[in-house]
Amino acid sequence: MGPGLLWLALFLVIPCAIVFCFSFFERGVYGGIDYIFTFENFQRAIDPLYLSIFLKSAKIAGTATLVALFLAYPAAYAISKAPPNRQTALLVLAMLPFWSNYLIRTYAWIVLLNREGLINTGLRDLGWIAEPLPLLYNEFAIITGLVYNYLPFVILAVYSSISRLNPEILEASEDLGAPSWKTFLRVTLPLTMPGVAAGSVFIFVLSIGNFITPDLLGGGNLLMVGNIIYDQFLTARDWPFGATLSFILIGIMMALLFTQAILVRRAQGDAPEKEEANA
Repeated sequence: MGPGLLWLALFLVIPCAIVFCFSFFERGVYGGIDYIFTFENFQRAIDPLYLSIFLKSAKIAGTATLVALFLAYPAAYAISKAPPNRQTALLVLAMLPFWSNYLIRTYAWIVLLNREGLINTGLRDLGWIAEPLPLLYNEFAIITGLVYNYLPFVILAVYSSISRLNPEILEASEDLGAPSWKTFLRVTLPLTMPGVAAGSVFIFVLSIGNFITPDLLGGGNLLMVGNIIYDQFLTARDWPFGATLSFILIGIMMALLFTQAILVRRAQGDAPEKEEANA
């Protein structure tokens, strides 16, 4: 484990520690850092303006998470029920978007969603709309971009959980007379919650800190936490305040990952007990 731990220490732990230290200093007159100890950055971070941006970011990330789960679970379930010789091909198709650059995929949505884009043009040609729909540079476009870019991760997490299910438990439920929908709600869904939780945390963490998608698909009309951090480091050159916001965001992510790990451990501990009870 030595090489891996050394890599994490050099490129994850130490940079996070530096960010944490920078958050306690002041901004220099011409940007950068003035090494004067202060708590002012944390006081600024709880200002209603920045709190509203945090809440807005959490709302957008939460909505993207729910939409992704709604799309990913049926897809993962269908892949797991496909013949074994086809599952690999279906998983490759699910991961196919990752073969192109993130920016290219995001710009493609601009082409699709703009007023003269493929979607508006197609709906207008069909006679379903008279005026172009406002699909771009709003919250809808941001959520669409986040879901599209991170959906494969959720599919993989849920598929991994479903594929590990013991088929004998599902057969036992059917043998006891439970219909398919009841077996799914009472057996399949609870036992696959670790995968659902992992996928949810993954897309939420990536979405709340994203700044490229809100910048391109939101057109600068909606600011998320990632955009504020980006501007503090590269535009305002207020590194201490940017470090403070970064540290708060890292804290939120770590809390979510820790909670997800606890839930997965509890679910894994309860699974053998449920199997013994069913037996």
